Amino acid sequence: MPTNKRSKYRGSRTCGGGTHKNRRGAGNRGGRGRAGINAHHFVKWYKEMGGPVFGKDGFCNPTGTEVTAIDVGALDQIVPSLLAQGIARQEGDAVVINIADMGIEKVLGSGKVTRKINISAEAFSGTAKAKIEKMGGKAQVV
Repeated sequence: MPTNKRSKYRGSRTCGGGTHKNRRGAGNRGGRGRAGINAHHFVKWYKEMGGPVFGKDGFCNPTGTEVTAIDVGALDQIVPSLLAQGIARQEGDAVVINIADMGIEKVLGSGKVTRKINISAEAFSGTAKAKIEKMGGKAQVV
């Protein structure tokens, strides 16, 4: 007497699935791919993806605007290359940079300022303005 189904059905053509026509096609599997993830395939996708994967997440703000920004520390690091490219110019001991020439609108305050920089931009964060002025530079809003 067989002890499990696998050995019980050895040698039989359809392994207990009825006629040979019965276990063919995607209908036997409940659909192809992610069909039925809201119902019968839910457990499979829940295990693979680590949670429910259907539906929308978050929202899109139709009135939001993208602002291009750069950190004052990153700007301080690229000053030599800006001088070489002609985007910035040296005036005495200060470096003068117009950020609009680079296509950037706002200067943020992350990083260190190691030299005197005069920056013209559309907007500055409070931290960026404080760091620039602490080194003797100017933060001019255009």
